[in-house]
Amino acid sequence: MLKLEKLDSFNGRKGTLLFIVMDGIGLGKEFDGNAVFKAKTPVLDKLFTSPFFTQLKAHGPAVGLPSEDDMGNSEVGHNALGAGRVFDQGAKLVNESIETGKIFQSDLWGNIIHRAKNGGAVHFIGLLSDGNVHSHIDQLFALIKRCAEEGVRKVRIHPLADGRDVPGRTVLNYIKSTEELFKSINEEKGFDYRIASGGGRMKVTMDRYNADWNIVKKGWDAHVLGIGRKFKTAEDAVKTFYEEDPNIIDQYLDAFVIVDENDESIGKIVDGDSVIMFNFRGDRAIELSRAFEEKDLKEFDRVRLPDVLYAGMMEYDGDLHIPKNYLVFPPAIDRTISEYLCAEKVTSFTISETQKYGHVTYFWNGNRSGYIDESLEKYFEITSDKIEFDKAPKMKAYEITEKTIELLRSNKFRWGRVNFANGDMVGHTGNFEATVIAVETVDECVGKLLKVIDELEGIAIVTADHGNADEMFTMKNGKKEVKTSHTLNPVPFVIYDSNYKGEYKMANVKNPGLTNVAATILNLLGFKKVEDYDASLITFLM
Repeated sequence: MLKLEKLDSFNGRKGTLLFIVMDGIGLGKEFDGNAVFKAKTPVLDKLFTSPFFTQLKAHGPAVGLPSEDDMGNSEVGHNALGAGRVFDQGAKLVNESIETGKIFQSDLWGNIIHRAKNGGAVHFIGLLSDGNVHSHIDQLFALIKRCAEEGVRKVRIHPLADGRDVPGRTVLNYIKSTEELFKSINEEKGFDYRIASGGGRMKVTMDRYNADWNIVKKGWDAHVLGIGRKFKTAEDAVKTFYEEDPNIIDQYLDAFVIVDENDESIGKIVDGDSVIMFNFRGDRAIELSRAFEEKDLKEFDRVRLPDVLYAGMMEYDGDLHIPKNYLVFPPAIDRTISEYLCAEKVTSFTISETQKYGHVTYFWNGNRSGYIDESLEKYFEITSDKIEFDKAPKMKAYEITEKTIELLRSNKFRWGRVNFANGDMVGHTGNFEATVIAVETVDECVGKLLKVIDELEGIAIVTADHGNADEMFTMKNGKKEVKTSHTLNPVPFVIYDSNYKGEYKMANVKNPGLTNVAATILNLLGFKKVEDYDASLITFLM
């Protein structure tokens, strides 16, 4: 049974400990492309001069990713925040599995190859880029090459354009690399490897948190049924979309279907085929997985459900076991901070809008769905609007704030966590002006919450899970290039404690990161850190 030890000299404050995640608000260089710097943020400006302010690493090995070049994301960020120590994450796990060959030694891979050798095609669906947040093209290519080595004659790829974790108009580079690989395989072996359908990630297939199932339907129609706007090649499709809308970026491309000389789809998914979703990140892969696996799906009319062997790169939901088949096992994250606090009967609430609801629940809890102890925890989801985020950059921040204030004043909860999605979701659109509004909205809402924390004599921790709004464009060859991806910048961390009486100070932690936060939360609630958790960011003086 999990057990926490109480501190001898500190029992926390009278009021609630509120943990605030300003999603996507990092600390970048001060320049005109930094929406956090350019925004009017009187609350954050004051917090960032506090003696209880520091910067945390939120990318690369600090959150379990392979290298310092790997940007963090909300999934691994919330995993790290809730776990209190580093676990190898999706990209790293998949890379290791491919490098060792373990991924190809499973019964599942054997069954995929067996079906292919009996006439079925192998279909790959996923994000075609090297962003390394949802997927990586090198991993896809490793699987394709293995198919060729094992004699799979027919492969179809249904690529989803990125333009979010990589520059906005780069999908043609990835399509070209894919076509070159296919050409070499087809010419050498006489096989039939082709791109079959696709679209932009925010318009086709990759919805998350049940926000808009019509996005999944568009993907299903294109990938499975072969229904969509017709083109002879993927390159033709992308170039046509660019010409029709000079301002469009890859993530917003419409669905397309590649057809033959008879205008028939070259890559419908049919009985006997296998389908691999090659994204390793789970949030935008779950709904398509459900569409392939659930017999009685009610979210949209699939028209037909082909008898296929469906597999994910990883298990996208460990509690609901979505999908049933997967190629690489996820990190086993145990003993999260919420498990410890529930064992100590500490009450809590969690709140976010739809876009980040899974992050402060499922990912925070170590890739675990549902409550740890519903008698102690209450989760609140504010439904996100179904609109492009730069069109409504305030999103649901005010509604989240109002509900959080209500929960704080109820005096029912010892601690709570809240996520404001604005900095990340609006930052991803590439719209600088809208992102400034998003950051200013979060600043205003944090200020409102801190006033209530004062009123209730509580403590607040204000931080972020990764950067995004802090770098909205880069300069390349003298030209401004819109940046829609996360950043490699550190994130802020600050403790707001108006009842501070000299009990603690900031600790001298070397290279602090998100995993140092859990022990800090425990300390501020009056508990000692768990033995193998990473060090707390504070040390007690009394």
